[in-house]
Formats: sequence, C-alpha cells, structure tokens
Amino acid sequence: MGLEEIEQVVQVLRSGWISNGPKTRELESAIADYLGLVKEQVIVVTNCTAALHVSLLSLGITNGDEVLVSDFTFPATGHSVMYCGAVPRFVDIDPASYDIDPSKLEEMINERTKAIIPVHAFGQPAEMDEINRIAEKHGLSVIEDAACAFGAQFRGSMAGTMGDFGCYSFHALKGITCGEGGALVAKDKKMAEKARRLCNYGIEPAWDRHSNVSVPVFQNLGYNYKISDIQSAVVLAQLRKINTFMEKRNLLAKIWSRELAPMVTKGLLREQMSPNYTVHSHQAMVIILNESINRNLIMKTMREKFGIETTLGTYSSHIQPVYGSKDVCPVAKVTSDQSLSLPFYFELNEDTIHYCAASLSESIEIVKRSE
Repeated sequence: MGLEEIEQVVQVLRSGWISNGPKTRELESAIADYLGLVKEQVIVVTNCTAALHVSLLSLGITNGDEVLVSDFTFPATGHSVMYCGAVPRFVDIDPASYDIDPSKLEEMINERTKAIIPVHAFGQPAEMDEINRIAEKHGLSVIEDAACAFGAQFRGSMAGTMGDFGCYSFHALKGITCGEGGALVAKDKKMAEKARRLCNYGIEPAWDRHSNVSVPVFQNLGYNYKISDIQSAVVLAQLRKINTFMEKRNLLAKIWSRELAPMVTKGLLREQMSPNYTVHSHQAMVIILNESINRNLIMKTMREKFGIETTLGTYSSHIQPVYGSKDVCPVAKVTSDQSLSLPFYFELNEDTIHYCAASLSESIEIVKRSE
C-alpha cells in the first residue's frame, strides 16, 4: 500500500459517494481492459465466495444438482455450491500442479452433474483446454475459481476468462487487494446482467438508475453482495501497479526455488509445477513436504526456534465434516497434509528468503532427529 491508494480513497471521501457507485464502475472498466473484456462483463463484489455463489445461481444451479469441484481448495468453493442447495462432488488433483486432474472428471459425471469448478491453485492455471473440452462434450458449465490467479495466463488467455464465469478475490493475501473484495466476469452479457441484479437484491444498482425515476420492483431473490467505492478505489490503485507486483513475485519465486533446490534434490520436498505455456501469478509459495516429515512439527519448530510463521497450503475438502462427502481424493489428502506455505509478500527480500530456507532445512533435521 502506498500514496496511490491513499489518494484514491481521499477522492472517494471528498466525492460524497462512498457506497457502490462511480469508482466501482471505473474499477470494473479497468478490470475489463486488463482482461481483454468489455465493462458489461465485469461485476465487482464483496468477495470471491459471493462471486462463486452468484455465478452458480446465474447458471440455474439448484437443489439436487451436482457440481464437480477441485478437492484441494479453501472451503469457500464447496460452500458456494451448498449455498445453492446443490451437492459438491470433489475431484482429485494432479500432484505436480495441485490443480484438478482432468482425467478424473468423466468418471464422476452423471445426469445430475451441471457444472465444473476448476481452482487455479495459488495462481497456477488449471488445464483449461481439456476441462472445457470435457464440459462441452457433456453439456456442462464451467466456473473458474481464480481467487488466487488474477493476472495468471493459460496459453495466452487470462485466468478467469476461459469459462462461463470467472471469480477473483481481492483478499489481503492476494496479488491485488483492498483487504476484502472480489469480482466475477461472465462470458455472456445477458448472464452478467442477471448476476449484477442478483448482487443487489434483484434490482438495478442505485448508481445505474440514479437518473431513472421509476420505482424498482423486486422480482427475484437477490443478495447484498455490493462493494463500496472506498474498497474499489484501493483495488483500482493496486491494479495500476499489478505488473510491478507480478514482476516482484516472479523474482521472489525464483529466489525461493533456488534456495529450496538442495532440499528438492534430497527428496525432502517438492514445488508446484508451472508449465511454460502458463503464467503463474504466484499468490503464495506452497511446497509439499515428503510424507516421512511431520508438517505440523515443522511449522511449530520454525515458529518457536527461528521466529518464522508458516501455515498449511489449503484444505482437502472431501474430508471436511460439513460436506458429508463419500468422494475419495488420495492425492489431494496427502497434498493437504504435507503442504507448507512459506513467507511470501511484496517486501520480502533475498536475505530473508535465504534465512527462511536455511531455517526450514534445519527444522527438517531437528524434526527427523526427534522422531
């Protein structure tokens, strides 16, 4: 955060319009320009969970429907399906990319299946060509969970623009942020119009109807998923710096890879694969520890002995009690159990990465000796 964000917020506060209004429309236009879309296709919302929920509703997902979801994801993905009364069916992942394994999709498709939600894990795009091919073959919709992947690319296409809907997050951990917030993009303009109304109680937003004296009529059940112009102002300033952010994150990822290389060679851990036909947005640096290593003890040792905070990568959804799932995703389960998210933020520098990597190596030795 810098002066640009402060100046944008001051503009909003001085304007007198602080709810969802002109600055949000400006942000939607800027996002559309960046993604190569038109502004009518972009809707800024409260968070990525709201974007997922509204996308599913716009596609008519309802009670009894099934949606195929990547198992290795934050539960917001599966929750959004349940919000519609539908059932999330969890699909195992590719161990190299951490993304949904397209080869596992068709065996799970039945007459109740209506959509697929691939998750671009930590900013690494999923294999969208194959996913879209399978979806088209079976008449399914595709919603990209691109929460971590704003700015990522797959074969020259921007992450989030290859399905029927794409959903982004502006949470504090993401590449651009306003603390909380999100956006959805729709392939079809009519579907986007439906989604926009669903985000505002089922009516046209106030800014869009401010010169219209007609009284709104609430014909559909909608939601309050609007974002304020204060938040939009911050994201707008962040978006203007996204190339700088991505260059720095790419550099930090390369430094991390260099420092981790000796441990990779020893078979102690592995990194996320990123094929040369993708652009990784590097929302996080998540490694997978060898199954012989106790991940939780590594986290404890790094915190207590070296003062370094780490966390898990994300969750294996099918084992979470809330879903009552009978799906089996062994790769995602191991990946979740052994995932470790390392320090990764814009102000990080080479010396700190070197210290963190050396501390990780020593922590592994300490844990192995203690067991």
